[in-house]
Amino acid sequence: MHADNSPGRLPDDQANLVVEVFRMLADATRVQVLWSLTDREMSVNELAEHVGKPAPSVSQHLAKLRMARLVRTRREGTTIFYSLENDHVRQLVMDAVFNAEHAGPGVPGHHRKAAGGLKAVGDRHSAST
Repeated sequence: MHADNSPGRLPDDQANLVVEVFRMLADATRVQVLWSLTDREMSVNELAEHVGKPAPSVSQHLAKLRMARLVRTRREGTTIFYSLENDHVRQLVMDAVFNAEHAGPGVPGHHRKAAGGLKAVGDRHSAST
């Protein structure tokens, strides 16, 4: 079920899947978790510390993100590491963050990076638009 590259109408089932992806992005904690994973894989405890939320809460968000196939897991001993499911998810998260930067005043951070200016939210990523 892949969208062709034409600007036509999406099949209803595909449109519904897209809505589910956006639902997963409609929560600040989940966005923080996904953003944290754009660089590297992390354990639940690392993510909890990074996003400033309790580990059980982060774990619940990760379960939803995993069911939506936005993150995947890898076990090492007793530790489970989470990473983004694929590069499409990484690009979606980065594009959402970069687009949101345009809503604020001034030059978006990802544009400052391209111009050699101040360190910005997107500085840790190679893709900038």
